Amino acid sequence: MAKEKNAAVSEIFKQMLQPGIYKRSQGRVARQVTFAGLAVGVLLAAWRISVFGKNVSGDYGHLWQFAVPGVIALVGIWVAFRLVNLPAFADFLIAVEAEMNKVSWPSRAELVRSSIVVIMLIVIMALVLFGYDVFWRWLLSFLRVVQSG
Repeated sequence: MAKEKNAAVSEIFKQMLQPGIYKRSQGRVARQVTFAGLAVGVLLAAWRISVFGKNVSGDYGHLWQFAVPGVIALVGIWVAFRLVNLPAFADFLIAVEAEMNKVSWPSRAELVRSSIVVIMLIVIMALVLFGYDVFWRWLLSFLRVVQSG
């Protein structure tokens, strides 16, 4: 059992160190968007560490402000790039993009009409709930269950 786990972990590390792109022409948009999201997260983390580094005094201030965030950014972006090219994850993203291509997207006019309907229903429901609130507040004040305020 332990050998199987070690083999799986070593296989993932081998795949993380490969420079190639798995199934290069498939699922490009899904992979690019996923990579961009991961990269933004890594860069935000590196930025926060650099902000923390401004408060570090002494000889290690510049190290925490520039070197550590830079290394984290570079390693994190490399890991994000390799992650979207791991065969299992890449196959999932390829399948996601294939399913998204099957979606029937509405036209702009249909989208505007549907949005107007939704917004109007929200406004109507808000007015109805406001009316219920006013009615129950008046009734409970009239019956002196609660004090009017």
